[in-house]
Amino acid sequence: MSEPSAEARRLLVAQVVASVDPRLQPVLQQALASPGPCPRPEEAQTVVLAGHRAAGKTRLLPLVSRLLGRTGLDLDAELERRHGRPLRTWVAESPTTFRAAERETLGLLPGGGVVAVGGGFLSHHPDALREHFTLVVPVSFDTYRERLTADTTRPRLRADVSLEEELHSMFHEREALHARVPTIALADFLRGCLAQEST
Repeated sequence: MSEPSAEARRLLVAQVVASVDPRLQPVLQQALASPGPCPRPEEAQTVVLAGHRAAGKTRLLPLVSRLLGRTGLDLDAELERRHGRPLRTWVAESPTTFRAAERETLGLLPGGGVVAVGGGFLSHHPDALREHFTLVVPVSFDTYRERLTADTTRPRLRADVSLEEELHSMFHEREALHARVPTIALADFLRGCLAQEST
């Protein structure tokens, strides 16, 4: 897969912006129009799309893959394929073995691709992302809450409390953990994609 032309890159960047949390789109557009860092992944470096559950990582995966001219893979789908086990029941019944399997599977993938990881990966395995180019897909709490309240297919992470309590505590706990991990802001990455036009 080859990298797209400058015009195709501009269109893909616009599609990425249109695919993130609608509440954050104006902020992202403003950041893109402002000067700032323009990081680019190395050729052999895996690009990891990370962030909260329901942030839109899977939706952005094909767009980011096309932007970079790389193959994309959804880690959760790969885990289900390799282990023949639905994630919903796996996470509920044996979260420890699931976390071990997701970490191991990322480590087995060839470098240089684009991988969307599950919502807990960044907070559970920060050291496993050290050598990767990790992009955080942003989401506001209100959108996170709306999406997870409407999506009954996802496993509960704290069945001993109400869904509202679970969503509030998980979001804010993971926000604090995410802030401690070296990652790349989506706006900076997209600015770097647009900056290629002038190089």
